[in-house]
Amino acid sequence: MNVPPIHKELADGRWRALSLAEQLGNIGSEVGRAGRAQGQDDAHFYGAVDRALELFHLTLADPRWRGRLREIGRAYEVFCDAVLDGMEYGSSFADLERYLMQFAMAARRK
Repeated sequence: MNVPPIHKELADGRWRALSLAEQLGNIGSEVGRAGRAQGQDDAHFYGAVDRALELFHLTLADPRWRGRLREIGRAYEVFCDAVLDGMEYGSSFADLERYLMQFAMAARRK
């Protein structure tokens, strides 16, 4: 099944114009949205989850980050755990957002 991208412009190549800090900062924004919507509004929660997953996939597919795939993959894994209420690792959206927003602040400083 071929699912159309949520972020069409980003999937068409604009995502690869962003630095790693900008990419992870944008993912952090969706993680924060998911965390705020969790248990409050299922439509907003799953929308943010879908967008974050897509952005993670775009980042993991970016060939510039070959040396960082373990770190990015681990953040993806922690995000998936948080979506499942931290059942495996005790992950939370708040902790992951705090980690990812450091990248957003670094990108903003440049």
